[in-house]
Amino acid sequence: MDEMTQLRKLRADAPVPDRAALAPGRERLTGAIAGRGRRARRVWADWRIASLGAAATITAAALIIAQVVDTSSNPNALAGNLDLSGPTVTLDRAADFLEGKKAPPEPRAGQWIYTVNVIAKPELASTENIADPDTGPDTSWTPYADPEMEKDPADDAWSARETYRAAESLPEDPAALLAEVRTLYPAFDTERGREESSTARTFRGLSTLIESYPLSPAARARIYRALGTVPGVGITDHLVRDAAGRKAIAVTYEEPGSHERRELLLSPSDYSYAGTRHVVTEDHELNEQGFVTRMTAGDITLDSARTAAAVVDAKGQKP
Repeated sequence: MDEMTQLRKLRADAPVPDRAALAPGRERLTGAIAGRGRRARRVWADWRIASLGAAATITAAALIIAQVVDTSSNPNALAGNLDLSGPTVTLDRAADFLEGKKAPPEPRAGQWIYTVNVIAKPELASTENIADPDTGPDTSWTPYADPEMEKDPADDAWSARETYRAAESLPEDPAALLAEVRTLYPAFDTERGREESSTARTFRGLSTLIESYPLSPAARARIYRALGTVPGVGITDHLVRDAAGRKAIAVTYEEPGSHERRELLLSPSDYSYAGTRHVVTEDHELNEQGFVTRMTAGDITLDSARTAAAVVDAKGQKP
């Protein structure tokens, strides 16, 4: 059996968002990213499996709904005096930069979130013949206020409007903010007998907020300051390249035992969300349902980039 078939089988039993599974295609994954909570976030539950599923199916392109990236004329320009010496100094500088920015008005009900995303081909040293993505850039429109998501306050999938307002209400104090994020994003049950650590849960919740669009500069600044205090969070000491070939800051976290580092990519020109990478940190084998896949340190199993995001007045409209 070829290795691509093996990779597809690895994804077969990975947890999926319960509510989102009711909607077809992209709408299903849109709900997983734009929403909040236990089921809506299980798509991130096992990074190894989620990453391999993205590599096998390429449908992970839909993971990039409601996110913000640098759209300036020179995305490789640097925002002030960039310092990559550690998470606290880097993310505090990002917060300082953002706190001086004026927030645009909150979108209105009836408006849409326009996004464009690209996915790079996975880089797996021991797996050959992985096909290139066959769709090119993924363009999508998501309602800012989704009545179906918002009609049930007890539902754990949130619209972009609900996520925006939750982020706006987060406290200034980093410790209090982290506690609130853990309330907003409860721990999931993985169905694989693997418990999510408190730190992994915190990083997942913060990442979800950072990926959301829109997000005011002040809210993003508070989130960055808190992220810099999370144990295990790091900063790569050099700029990396995202799936669109742009320079990016890599904010990293590796859950013990996962053999894989998750990288949250930020634009060095304005500290907006730029993309996500999953990078294998040590050689190991995955044995799922009798299929063994060899993973090599340095393999990139998921590499996505957000190249545009805007609020528009109608579905299908471009800025």
